Amino acid sequence: MAMQWIVLWGGTAIAASILAGILAGIKNRDLSYWIGWSFVVPPVVLWLLFLPKYKGPRPRQPRLDEIDRRDNGY
Repeated sequence: MAMQWIVLWGGTAIAASILAGILAGIKNRDLSYWIGWSFVVPPVVLWLLFLPKYKGPRPRQPRLDEIDRRDNGY
C-alpha cells in the first residue's frame, strides 16, 4: 500500500512539474523556479495558474559564474 502512494505522489509531482513548465512559459515566468517548486509541492501549480502574465523579459536565475563574479569582484 505504501508503495502505491509513493508511485502516485511521484507521478503527480512529475505531471505538476510538466504543467508548471508549460504555464510558466506561457505566463513569461522563470521556468526553473516554478518547475522546482511544483515538483516539491504540486498544488503550487494552482497558484501559478492564477498569477497574471509577466510583462517584459523573462526573469532568470543567475549562473554560478555570474554569482562568483558579483560576490568576489572578478
